[in-house]
Amino acid sequence: MPKNIALITDSTCDIPEHLRQQYNIYLVPLTIVWGKEQFLDRVDLKAEDFYTRLSTDEVRPTTSQPTPKDFLAKYEQAKADGAEEIVVVVISGAMSGTIGSARTAAEGFDLPVHIFDSRSNSMSLGWQVLAAARAREAGADAQGMLDAADAVRKQLHYHIVLDTTEFLLKGGRVAGAASKIGSMLQIKLQIRVNHESGSVEPGDITRTRKQAIEKLFTSFVKLLDLSKPTHIAVLHNAALAEAEALVERIKQELNPSELILTIVSPVLGVHTGPQAIALSGYNEP
Repeated sequence: MPKNIALITDSTCDIPEHLRQQYNIYLVPLTIVWGKEQFLDRVDLKAEDFYTRLSTDEVRPTTSQPTPKDFLAKYEQAKADGAEEIVVVVISGAMSGTIGSARTAAEGFDLPVHIFDSRSNSMSLGWQVLAAARAREAGADAQGMLDAADAVRKQLHYHIVLDTTEFLLKGGRVAGAASKIGSMLQIKLQIRVNHESGSVEPGDITRTRKQAIEKLFTSFVKLLDLSKPTHIAVLHNAALAEAEALVERIKQELNPSELILTIVSPVLGVHTGPQAIALSGYNEP
């Protein structure tokens, strides 16, 4: 009989709740620290409320990774639910120390724990988690789930347009010079995730938001092989109308096999700021 394998990720995955429930995916939240207040990502603070406050509050929030104790509690929960083995897929180790906490918690735990660095975040992490979940449903063992996640990682593209570079500059998530240029010239900076290094890199630069969203679409799409089944996520930091317009354009022009629209988790919004909009996706090999 195949083993009962639990699948765990963190709250930056941005997988819509109905899919997390459908595939029985456990979530370990990161933390938003806002002055003297602390909120568990997507648990104590809804994304919509977060972006409203972020746009008006002079105090800038910061983030904190889960502790080994947080992961251990989730491992114990999975074991109590009948898991015989655990697969953990988390945010890039180049972006967060989350994976270190997952590894520390796994030391000495009495079930096999397999930990995978997605080398990304948001739905670029989420697509890998979903690939692992779908492989499990198809009968794969833990290694098969990891292989499925890695196969998707190698095909992924993830482009983000920032409305402001202020938050990214403060968080140090991209080359400082690029962020400073964006702040001085009031340009719209596109950033991209390198799925080999797991780091954030500067991309295209435009002068208006309209141009930025157009460039986001064209630069992303040209990397896809549309002759193959394609999976695309439209992500937004409380920019729903523009995100919905992108969804409609993608439906009409690309006809993807799977299309997801979702709001970005607060812990990622701390670094990308209000009104950011992004595309993450891949074509099957």
